[in-house]
Amino acid sequence: MKTINDFNFRDKKALVRVDFNVPQDDQLNVTDNTRIVAVKPTVEKILKDGGSVILMTHLGRPKGEVKDEFSLKHIINEVSNVLGQEVKFVEESVGEKAEQAAAALQPGEILLLENLRFHNEEEKGDEAFALQLSKLGDAYVNDAFGTAHRAHASTAVIAQYFPSTKFFGLLMAKELQAIDKVLKSGEKPITAILGGSKVSTKITIIENILPAVDNLIIGGGMAFTFIKALGGKIGSSLVEDDKLSLAVEILGKAKEHNVKVYLPSDAIIAESFNNDAERKEVDIYAIPEGWMGLDAGQKSRDQFNDVLLNSRTILWNGPIGVFEMSNFAAGTVALGDSIAEATRLGAFSLVGGGDSVAFVKQFGYGDKVSYVSTGGGAMLESLEGLELPGVAAINK
Repeated sequence: MKTINDFNFRDKKALVRVDFNVPQDDQLNVTDNTRIVAVKPTVEKILKDGGSVILMTHLGRPKGEVKDEFSLKHIINEVSNVLGQEVKFVEESVGEKAEQAAAALQPGEILLLENLRFHNEEEKGDEAFALQLSKLGDAYVNDAFGTAHRAHASTAVIAQYFPSTKFFGLLMAKELQAIDKVLKSGEKPITAILGGSKVSTKITIIENILPAVDNLIIGGGMAFTFIKALGGKIGSSLVEDDKLSLAVEILGKAKEHNVKVYLPSDAIIAESFNNDAERKEVDIYAIPEGWMGLDAGQKSRDQFNDVLLNSRTILWNGPIGVFEMSNFAAGTVALGDSIAEATRLGAFSLVGGGDSVAFVKQFGYGDKVSYVSTGGGAMLESLEGLELPGVAAINK
């Protein structure tokens, strides 16, 4: 893996693709700077070498139009604060102004280009646009794992113009190493926890990870499709009736690979999808009509805890209850506690996927697990076994 640690950037201008697609409030202030903080080590390494950094990113979905609300001028102060120095800004990403700003950049300085998606050519993977961007720097660094699954001009196409000076940033390298630990080099036993609402969104992941894992915990709404396929009564719980035979097939494949599958044995159920609805704890195979499962019960939590405390590598993708509602968050909190304890005892734990990451941030588990992925879609595609265009471009 060619990373920035393999190169000295002295007197070089590094064109660094980052993912600063950050959430903002109504006044366009950044509300979560995690993605900016994540690339700080890469920027610091290049500057320490005596190089300069030209940052390029997208923000939102302006769809090729220049729109003030999507301008990076609104995040420049936050970027400067996080990186600990003034970051220059140019209101173009290609063209004369951008070229002049890049040419004037001195060693130790940082420049942020305007939103790449103000140009339709970015998402189209246009070669001419990628070539224009490439002229701004001497080396190309991809540190945007969150967009590595997109074959865009700045994430995949541009790398061809830097045949010997293209590198993974430190964040990108950490992301790829974390996924590799789960799929290839992780210490056994390896346990994957897949939650969330639908089996259909996780089929490819399940099929790809079965040869790698020892245990598979299935929770959340998707568990009810498996329970119904096994003959359970699930009331009005979420289910994909057209995926019942697939659920049975998955269980069969797991058996072929000697993977132990753990489904919830009990559930917290409610009469309606409402935090204040009447609720009770029942056997998950015997949910009464008109009731729906919204969280894992105590027996399930205890069983999952036993599995996790005996694991050395853990992948967590998806909650096992409706944690957004306080009365149905206990199962996911218990799971978080189990993973945190396993990590404390020496296991490697990787958390990825939008809902899991949201839970970890909201409930303060970020520093209690080994690694929290910054790229939802990119991580899922990696787990599906797909080669990401942004990764392939560096490896060529």
